[in-house]
Amino acid sequence: MNSIFPRRALLWLAPLTFLAVFFFYPFFRILFFSFDPSTLNPSNLAFSFHVLLFTFYQAILSTLLTLLIGLPSAYLFAHFEFRGKSLLRALTAVPFMLPTVVVAAGFNALLGPRGWVNLGLANLFARLHHSLSPSPFIPFIGTLGAILLAHVFYNTTIVIRIVGNALSRLDPKLEQVARSLGADPPRVWWKVILPLLRPSLLAASLLVFLFDFTSFGVILLLGGPRFATLEVEIYVQALQLFNLPLAALLSLIQLLCTLTFSILYTRTLTYSTVQTAPRSPVTHKAQNVLDKIFVTSLIFLLSALFVLPMLALPLRSVSRLDADRGDRAQLQTGFTTDYYTELFINRNNSIFYVPPFQAAINSLGYAVATVLLSLLLGLPAASALAKPGRLEKILDPILILPLGASAVTLGLGFILAFGRLLTYPWLVPLAHTLVALPFVIRTLQPALASIPDRLRQAAASLGASPFRAWQTVDWPILRRATLSAATFAFTISLGEFGATALLARPEYPTIPVAIYRFLSQPGGLNYGQAMAMATLLMTLTTAGILLIEKLRLPGAGEF
Repeated sequence: MNSIFPRRALLWLAPLTFLAVFFFYPFFRILFFSFDPSTLNPSNLAFSFHVLLFTFYQAILSTLLTLLIGLPSAYLFAHFEFRGKSLLRALTAVPFMLPTVVVAAGFNALLGPRGWVNLGLANLFARLHHSLSPSPFIPFIGTLGAILLAHVFYNTTIVIRIVGNALSRLDPKLEQVARSLGADPPRVWWKVILPLLRPSLLAASLLVFLFDFTSFGVILLLGGPRFATLEVEIYVQALQLFNLPLAALLSLIQLLCTLTFSILYTRTLTYSTVQTAPRSPVTHKAQNVLDKIFVTSLIFLLSALFVLPMLALPLRSVSRLDADRGDRAQLQTGFTTDYYTELFINRNNSIFYVPPFQAAINSLGYAVATVLLSLLLGLPAASALAKPGRLEKILDPILILPLGASAVTLGLGFILAFGRLLTYPWLVPLAHTLVALPFVIRTLQPALASIPDRLRQAAASLGASPFRAWQTVDWPILRRATLSAATFAFTISLGEFGATALLARPEYPTIPVAIYRFLSQPGGLNYGQAMAMATLLMTLTTAGILLIEKLRLPGAGEF
């Protein structure tokens, strides 16, 4: 026993050292700045309360709207059979894994000032009145509605998965018995179904609320400075106003809130698994007129919500829909690849300009470094957790702590802790590794736990060295999970925006940062390049999602 404990402790040495230096130390630096007497003045406290109030307001509204769309959708997938059900269910899950800048670019391409809808209406207006409208017909960017719609787009799948799974596990005999006793459908729902669904509803609502509360990229890109949540205000105070003490105070409030919501969600989750379960889900085709209207309208709504923004993005990246520079009365339309070719050109030959293609190279470099770091740190921790003892039960929750802190808070912690080192680009993959490490460990742990000790013992009895035994026994089983974990880390790093926006140097931008820059600048060429880069990022991320789903082992990646 004494020889096993030091070996297990050795496995934990690298992951815990990494967390101590790059998570806990920056966290304590935030605490230090937050409790500075000069920071805790009435003005800062009042300002923080105002920002916190709006953060709650938009998160509550977003959660209610998500439930409004998600609950009927969960009922649709749980009770009805229809053509294309598997495809539609998969489409609802894809947005959850997409980077925020891709989602923002997709809605911008559909409903923004240069989007398909507004330019289509402008073209119609120009034909009727022989002039262009001076403003967009549908003001979308910079509105609260844009934030709410993007949050619904992101989080509806959470309600569909959690509540839908609970609905499909309910025994239909309970409803039949209630109706046989004279209860009408509303009473059956209120007295029988809802009490059984309450834990799942609460779990889904808390998780959606948590994601809406910590949202950053969507609010920054679609809402603008008028709608400053805690995340956005931390970014503004730290990077634009250089008010690090106030940014630290906002980060502390953010950490306390997310920790509270995470604890509530974890406790709720332990109760949401207790359901009455039939052997297989009971589904049927729509029979009466009301059911057919319900199914058809929801299919149409979900298809429009999840397909149109992501379809508008690649189509807009190869379409010229802007007025010519010298003629505001004439729209130039047609197919073009100029936005993609411009990614490789420094047209002004500026020494301070970073071509978008270089941003892609930076992102790929950061992603590769994140993969290597995550695997080097994740494999020892996953090996220890594969056969957990007393030490592992204590240390396991610590690995999940970085997920409780938002990416913007992590970025601010790095600024406060390693301010003198911010000129070095390697801080970015370190921050990405903090976010990716829990996913990597959870992906590798089931594979390592599935390796029987008798196979290793058999290899050793046949004279195989420890490395040879690992090569012939462990690696064939671990290879698939390792590739899945690496893809997880690669995809997370590629699309990470919150921490990168604070840490990336101007000369080392990533794809999400470059997209944000292009969307923030006027001109059709800048807009087109943003669409092209967002399309490339969406393609890479979607490919990563499909690869993860193909390689993922049962139970991998679950928290």
